[in-house]
Amino acid sequence: MHICVVGTGYVGLVTGACLADFGNNVTCVDNDAVKIAKLHEGVMPIYEPGLDTLVDKNAKAGRLRFSTELAPSVKEALVIFIAVGTPPKEDGSADLSYVIQVAESIADNLNGYKVVVTKSTVPTGTGQLIERIISEKSTGENPFSVVSNPEFLREGSAIADFMRPDRVVIGARDTQAVAIMKDIYSPLYLIETPFVITNVESSELIKYASNAFLATKITFINEVAELCERLGADVHHVSRGMGLDKRIGPKFLHPGPGYGGSCFPKDTHALTEIARKAGRPFEIVEAVVAVNDRIKSGAIERVRSAMDNKVSGRLVAVLGLSFKPETDDMRDSPSIPLIESLILDGARVRAFDPEAMANARQFLPEQVEYCTDSYEAVAGADALIIVTEWNQFRSLDMKRIHSTLRRPTVIDLRNIYDPLRMKDQGFDYFSVGRAATNLPFA
Repeated sequence: MHICVVGTGYVGLVTGACLADFGNNVTCVDNDAVKIAKLHEGVMPIYEPGLDTLVDKNAKAGRLRFSTELAPSVKEALVIFIAVGTPPKEDGSADLSYVIQVAESIADNLNGYKVVVTKSTVPTGTGQLIERIISEKSTGENPFSVVSNPEFLREGSAIADFMRPDRVVIGARDTQAVAIMKDIYSPLYLIETPFVITNVESSELIKYASNAFLATKITFINEVAELCERLGADVHHVSRGMGLDKRIGPKFLHPGPGYGGSCFPKDTHALTEIARKAGRPFEIVEAVVAVNDRIKSGAIERVRSAMDNKVSGRLVAVLGLSFKPETDDMRDSPSIPLIESLILDGARVRAFDPEAMANARQFLPEQVEYCTDSYEAVAGADALIIVTEWNQFRSLDMKRIHSTLRRPTVIDLRNIYDPLRMKDQGFDYFSVGRAATNLPFA
């Protein structure tokens, strides 16, 4: 089957590579000529474990191609996936200008029946908008179907999520489009992947509702962590006790400095705007957004308090800049407001991240000093802050860290170390929601 994927960002590139690996002939199209030239050279525009290998494999097999020319790619394809960005506007709603441009281009190049699939995260009603654009702009001679097929990819494990998903959601209005989509995803039937077949509007809402619920779980446990500190409880014990209940589950119950990334902040804001326009404000999600902002501010206050509110003139080491491990994505990362505040407070900041430092330069103040490894960042620092829980930060040589810090202060915003052990090693150790540090954690 010939497939066109419009957009070679995170979703588009992973989708194109994985669909090619399913045996389809895929052309990924982007109007960024520099990005396409680099992809022809095998240079990935994002860091995602295993993506370079998958792209190389399918490009060499002739199943995966890259182009800046949308018109011939649309004409050749039976199925066109729209995977362009939907960045937030000032009011929090999704900007659909790129989606609209692609829909108009598809309309100009219809030369037979096409299935137009929204892979981008779009507000409910976008499918209807695409249908209207294509119907009004095309000649009407060629039929088409519009399908919603939201992505549920986690950065850092996107390929596994695509190849072995929890579910595949297909929103469509006609059986022909559903049959074609099932054919595309036929390899997933062999591993008994659940398929949710619904209408377009429900499919569009499933994505937003899913991300908002996960953001709610994260924010809930962050508030529980704050309560633990007031009551002398340990959030790790509380979250484990909660997570063993099958109705709740253990995932997304890990406290930290607030959620970030390309999805949760954007999608929670967009969902609240969708709800307001529908005349039914989504009060829970509005509260989640507000509390997450407070949690990020609270992380800054936590650092100031650990440093006795004497930040000016101090050297601070920050380990982890990306919003989560196994990605170089800096969008809405909790490290950004934290580092900005430290520098405004007069601190000197040294930072290290295994993958995100190149991107970080676009988001962080120019005063930040970037290091080649964790130990260079820590050398002579007055405090160490762990912001992102990369695996290599979980087993640092703490004796070496202690000897090289000017002051033995560690602020662990991800709770990756044991409080009692850190205290025994001579650290002033500060974590999140673990007031009951005398309790063993199994």
